[in-house]
Amino acid sequence: MSENGGLRPDPEELPLEAEEAVVAQEQREEVLEQARAEAVEVGGPEDYLMLAKDMVAGYVPGVNILNGCTLTLTEGEVVAIIGPNGAGKSTLIKTIFGLIPVRGGELSLRARNIAELPAHALVERGVGYVPQTQNVFPSLTIEENLQMGAFLRPQRFTERFAVVAELFPLLADRRKAKAGSLSGGERQMVAMGRALMMDPSVLLLDEPTAGLSPIYQEEVFQRVKEVNSTGVSVVMVEQNARRCLQICDRGYVLDQGRNAYSGTGADLLNDPNVIELYLGTLAKG
Repeated sequence: MSENGGLRPDPEELPLEAEEAVVAQEQREEVLEQARAEAVEVGGPEDYLMLAKDMVAGYVPGVNILNGCTLTLTEGEVVAIIGPNGAGKSTLIKTIFGLIPVRGGELSLRARNIAELPAHALVERGVGYVPQTQNVFPSLTIEENLQMGAFLRPQRFTERFAVVAELFPLLADRRKAKAGSLSGGERQMVAMGRALMMDPSVLLLDEPTAGLSPIYQEEVFQRVKEVNSTGVSVVMVEQNARRCLQICDRGYVLDQGRNAYSGTGADLLNDPNVIELYLGTLAKG
């Protein structure tokens, strides 16, 4: 502890490299606080398809990962969530989908509170979710995976299969193949297809290109745009920040569970602070 009694070390007491690191962190925090102070206030639930406002949540009692972040989604949008590792991106998606309890803030869909609803109830209300890992049943065929996606409305399976197969022709061509025999990119198509079987209005994607080759990453981005063109609004956590911002309507940069920056994809791509603080350290486009 420094002589001033604070928890932050006094730069004058440190070696040159450590002193520079402390000063850089202080400058970074000043930039973030200024960005947060300039954030535009959001409206009420009635103004959005989905509103997550001042969200507080975490995995362990007494330890919060989300510390008051806000996200809005309107009809027909693709919204990106980017930020450094540990920023709370996946936690936000999981909290919205009812997998992590909401400790504070507001969460609504079509102006109705959904903060206390479990995942299956959200699926019934038109929210689809694709987790980052373990997102297919490998021992089941493609067709059986899609049947699992329609388990709440099995009578609509044939109708929905035709719609999903039009978006992802592979699913129809190889419907009898075991999901476990597919490549990572192909599995991602199965996972997205299964989430679409209930005809959702909102699709939540958690790092859909993680671990994929550049070719499959680009295919996923193109499929997301195609899904969106059918009227499905998308919220997408993504490690390939540059490419994601190129295809999204709006984006949020999370840092330490709070909003650091928000704006259109183009605005964030060209914001000097976002470039310096985040895009230089996240996956390159």
